[in-house]
Amino acid sequence: MQTFILRDPKTRKISKSDFRDRIVHHALCNIIEPIFDKTFIYDSCANRKGKGSLFALKRFDFFKRKVTYNLSKEAYCFKADIKHYFKEINQNILLEIIERKINCKETTQLIINIVWGQKNFDNKGMPLGNLTSQFFANIYLNELDKFVKHKLRAKYYIRYVDDFVLLHKFKEQLVKWKNDIEFFLKEKLNLELHKDKSKIISLLKGVDFVGFRNFYHFRLLRKRNVRCINKKIDSFHEGKISPEKIFEIFQGWSAYAKWGDSYKLKKKLANKIFFSET
Repeated sequence: MQTFILRDPKTRKISKSDFRDRIVHHALCNIIEPIFDKTFIYDSCANRKGKGSLFALKRFDFFKRKVTYNLSKEAYCFKADIKHYFKEINQNILLEIIERKINCKETTQLIINIVWGQKNFDNKGMPLGNLTSQFFANIYLNELDKFVKHKLRAKYYIRYVDDFVLLHKFKEQLVKWKNDIEFFLKEKLNLELHKDKSKIISLLKGVDFVGFRNFYHFRLLRKRNVRCINKKIDSFHEGKISPEKIFEIFQGWSAYAKWGDSYKLKKKLANKIFFSET
């Protein structure tokens, strides 16, 4: 297994299995994904066919219009983030959840070998970087999804990995749900919410979700995303990045940025690349 550090801007430890093991991981996911995917809620958006961050953005816009009566009323959002999610996943709980659906002993043993291959002294954690880790992470928080949708009966709920949002016209209802979710996560999944990143805010102030700040009538890129592309352009002018590479980077960034209100920003950065101030 190869391990390296990625700063984006968070410092993350990425562990990538050997090529032979990655083939096994892909084969396993191809077999068990259809079994679990049909149990996932519609608005679980990460690492699923036909879903993703753009799907999550569109669902947020749809729910925003619903809860605000087509942007004519004020409403609120509980924006939540789970603290150290991949580090805190309880391996024993994860295996219990998986064994409810998988009856094949050989398949179950393979999953145990993969999960316990990263076994820590406290039976916690999964490495970032493996396909199985991403898929198992979805299985684990599917328990939260079902609780929110079936027990709390929340209509406007979206989850992308360990980030999730609930929208409602009454702030008091979101406060109650927040308390219920905190209790459920602690009691059933041994997880807790990130205190600084889990807040109830008015939709009028904008909600930071899947890479964008989402307001009533427009959508902006996160400031750190803009800082990141500016640093890449500065590196290009310093000779650290080739013209071919910066063009490739800018094309990829533009394809992402177009989902926000970024026309003026893209024009400004394009000028910065091709018309150096120096």
